[in-house]
Order: sequence, then structure tokens, then C-alpha cells
Amino acid sequence: MASWYSIKTNYGTKTASGQRLRNNAPTAAHKTLPMGTKVRVINLKNNKSEVVTINDRGPFIKGRIIDVTIGTAEKLGFLKNGVIPVKVEVLSRINDNKGKR
Repeated sequence: MASWYSIKTNYGTKTASGQRLRNNAPTAAHKTLPMGTKVRVINLKNNKSEVVTINDRGPFIKGRIIDVTIGTAEKLGFLKNGVIPVKVEVLSRINDNKGKR
């Protein structure tokens, strides 16, 4: 399951990576994937997909695997729903030890 977050729901623009949270940026929060990892998020209800970069930690609600920005949620077609079933495909992973792909 995926959900969305924004500057308002995050209570500011601070992310775990140190990057500034921007509502329309193609970014997301994941509990364990390294910062900078690119993933494709696929909405399983309408098959829309978006590529995002992990730059934050979360979601912290049981059963959810990724939080995308509100702008990405709009593109994926689930802004009103809030939470949807998704598939997450890792496209590129940053090596935690060396910072390289």
C-alpha cells in the first residue's frame, strides 16, 4: 500500500536525506531503501506509473510500503483516495558504503 505526504502533512520541508521536500518533486519515503534509489511506483488500480527517487524515511503506518509526494499521487491518480495498492520496482540502487550506483 502507498500513501502520499506533503509539506503540510510532514509539518515542514525537512527530509531524512537533508534535501528539501517539494510537493511536486518526484520523490518518496521508504523505510529501508538507500537514499537516492530510483523506483517505479505502479498504481495497481489504474496501472499508472511514476519514477521517483527515495529521499526520506517512512511511511510509519503498518501495511504501507511507500509515501510519495502529493504531486506524484496526483499523477498516479490517487490523490482523493489517499491510500492505494501499488507495486514498487527498484530501478537503480545506490550503494550505501560508497555512494555509487
